[in-house]
Amino acid sequence: MHDENLKPQDNAPEADATAQASAPDPVETLKSENADLRDKLLRTVAEMENLRKRTEREINDTRSYAIASFARDMLTATDSLSRALMVLPAEARASTDVTIKSLIDGIEMTEREMQRLLGKHGVKAIDAEGQKFDPHKHQAMFEVPDPTKPEGTVVQVVQAGFAIGDRVLRPAMVGVAKGGPTHAGEAETVDKSA
Repeated sequence: MHDENLKPQDNAPEADATAQASAPDPVETLKSENADLRDKLLRTVAEMENLRKRTEREINDTRSYAIASFARDMLTATDSLSRALMVLPAEARASTDVTIKSLIDGIEMTEREMQRLLGKHGVKAIDAEGQKFDPHKHQAMFEVPDPTKPEGTVVQVVQAGFAIGDRVLRPAMVGVAKGGPTHAGEAETVDKSA
């Protein structure tokens, strides 16, 4: 009877070996955890770099475009000065009255200074006359029948447009040629039958 008791004890080392074989290797577990942590670290570093670049870009945009609203308001004032100078009759400009001459000179100097200051802060006029109509920079006010100019060419500027950096503050209000040849290489994309 005593011999029968030995048999189960002889099987015990075999059960331990099977249990150890099914248990994960601690070295492999550590390698897997290390790879996961490394992957998380690399992703976090990449996200932080992207955040840094995006923040830097936003700061530069804010610096460049922070005055956009103020510049738009200043354009209105500059336009008023320009209109005041345009409506002055030639007799007033040729007047010998010192007070009127001084007033006209003051308005001209103020307008030039405002234009200079706007330019100093990155506000530039949009070149429109003679250019192909661009709906991102120009606002068409009317069409001008002109067979000598390619169709879609800006032939008259009613009000100057301005941009700050690559953003349009105010589109140029323009008259566009109609009836001439199309621009070279341009396919007819506008349905004129409507």
